[in-house]
Amino acid sequence: MNISHLARKLRISTDELRAKLPELGFDIGEKAIKIPDRDAGRIMYAWRQHQKRQYLDKKRADQRARAERKAKVQDGTAEKVYIPSAVSVREFSEALSLPIAKVMQELMRAGILASLNEQIDFDTAAIIAEDLGFIAERKEGTEEDVADEGVDRLAEVLAAEDKKDLLDRPPVIVVMGHVDHGKTLLLDSIRSTNIVDTESGGITQHIGAYQVLRKGRDMTFIDTPGHEAFTVMRSRGAKVADMAILVVAADDGVQPQTREAIDIVKAAKLPFVVAINKIDKPEANLDKIRNQLSELGLISEEWGGDTVMVGVSAKTGENIDQLLDMLLLVADIEKAKIVANPKRRAIGTIIESHVDKGQGPVATVLVQTGSLSTGDVLGVRGVNYGRVRAMKTWDGQDTKKAAPSTPVRILGFKSAPSIGDILEVPVKAKDLQKLKAQPSRKVGVQEMTVRKTKAVQDGEEDSGDEQKVILNLIIRSDVLGSLEALLGMIEKIDNPHVGVKVVSKGLGTINESDVLSAEATDAMLIAFGVKPSSAASRLARDKNVDIHEYKVIYKLFEEVVEKLKILIPAEKVYTELGSVKVLAIFQKLVKGMVVGGAVSKGSVAVGATARVVRDDVVIAEGRINSLQAGKVDVKDVLEGQQCGIGFTGKAKIEEGDVLEIYTEEEHARTLEVPGA
Repeated sequence: MNISHLARKLRISTDELRAKLPELGFDIGEKAIKIPDRDAGRIMYAWRQHQKRQYLDKKRADQRARAERKAKVQDGTAEKVYIPSAVSVREFSEALSLPIAKVMQELMRAGILASLNEQIDFDTAAIIAEDLGFIAERKEGTEEDVADEGVDRLAEVLAAEDKKDLLDRPPVIVVMGHVDHGKTLLLDSIRSTNIVDTESGGITQHIGAYQVLRKGRDMTFIDTPGHEAFTVMRSRGAKVADMAILVVAADDGVQPQTREAIDIVKAAKLPFVVAINKIDKPEANLDKIRNQLSELGLISEEWGGDTVMVGVSAKTGENIDQLLDMLLLVADIEKAKIVANPKRRAIGTIIESHVDKGQGPVATVLVQTGSLSTGDVLGVRGVNYGRVRAMKTWDGQDTKKAAPSTPVRILGFKSAPSIGDILEVPVKAKDLQKLKAQPSRKVGVQEMTVRKTKAVQDGEEDSGDEQKVILNLIIRSDVLGSLEALLGMIEKIDNPHVGVKVVSKGLGTINESDVLSAEATDAMLIAFGVKPSSAASRLARDKNVDIHEYKVIYKLFEEVVEKLKILIPAEKVYTELGSVKVLAIFQKLVKGMVVGGAVSKGSVAVGATARVVRDDVVIAEGRINSLQAGKVDVKDVLEGQQCGIGFTGKAKIEEGDVLEIYTEEEHARTLEVPGA
């Protein structure tokens, strides 16, 4: 056989093969062109054995290095590195002083495919850094600024207003609290309408803005969802409000979302009133609630503090008037701040946004200063988003003009803006950029990902490099607020072993393209608040694709987490037990050998794995099938003792070889997700 032909079979260069042959025990000459056919098979077998030894040697080195790195991280002696909130892969490798290839390899091992200039977040970088033997700490001064350019622009406009043009406006009040503590029912009682029945499971899914009249004064209320998945929506609600109502159920007390709402209100420096709801229930305990709130720094006025607390019943309407009077009192105290210029061009915040099947893109805007009129150009982030064709008040009445603190539903958008965007009527419409075409909802080939990646295998050998198990999702939602809340919820799923990838998202019904994409990517197809088209339903049946329909977001969240718990792989834990020096070969078997040896370090146990090391090179691996000490079967043998070993494996053990003994166990991992 031609030596170049053999080299191609072995996938190496001819020169490399010539250089390696003497090491493999073949001397055919440096300038040989042909190899006898009888030697070609032997060379191929020897090459495979050589590769196997290299793999086993690398596996041993990796196991030892990982164990050493893990020990240093656990005892705090590992080197510390300081990483910003977001860092590129190149900058990350420079911070660790490691080759980029090594860092990228570790990222891939964790299931993260990132290019050199791609950004990874701090949490991901910290996990990878620990795997590489470093302790990661966040670099100070790099926290993301939550205020974007639009929010800065709004603050700038409000601060630059001439005080002589400022007039009183209705206060904007945000309602916050834990899920099912009665926020929507409270608003329902305030405005004597019935919104709560339209929400799935009695849980508010979207932000709504409403106005009520009390003692001849308008008050604007923003209803925010209470479930943990809606953190983003609640924080946005706080940014546009002048004051807050913190709702706490008298029979349930302070809950996680209650604490979170308090943190949001304090961060926004909003004055607030606590409404202790459900006082009509027999198990209601107002003093207990006041005590719980005092532990969070909110001391009731009745106890000598400065926090207004009103016991109310949204169900019976008890003390609702008193609550409104307290809000008006707080508004009077904050009167200097609750002003606006109604004569200027309007600027406000997008409260809700979605695409209506009959009307197209529709958004609810809270006008914060100026007046918005029909025909005004809609500018969002410096882009022309359309023109006001029609406006409706919160109760569905047509209006031509919206004054400050007025929530209005606008028709005329070319595309649905994002919730939290700042809308501004420009001086000159031509100064705005043209709205670019929105990307297609279809999933491109580059977005399709492998559903579940497994460890790389070499014959029967497991490389031990476990990759991340990914659950793909395709999401279609009814409104943008719910979609963003859902995506924010999914971002909380942070685990180095399992993860969620949203391969496609959008608004509207499930169509045939979504079904085909779900089949191609093995994705979980989710319809939140929407229905699949009849054609999509038929195609889904033909393709055996399940369409998961939900109306309540936390049920969707819990099902996604349950699926991930099933997918999460067990953790492989390696424990070095000891080593045995081989003193004698007793018997060669079909699938192994019986040898005699002395335990020079640690111990040896039945069922453990043994590396066969010759001249400090791992040549094979096998399993300890049996042990004898003094012709008696035993389960383990300790250091300093001699024993007979039943070894199962393909290795040909020789006298003088060393058996390195270790165990490999699988430990079940748990998945903990906030809010699940």
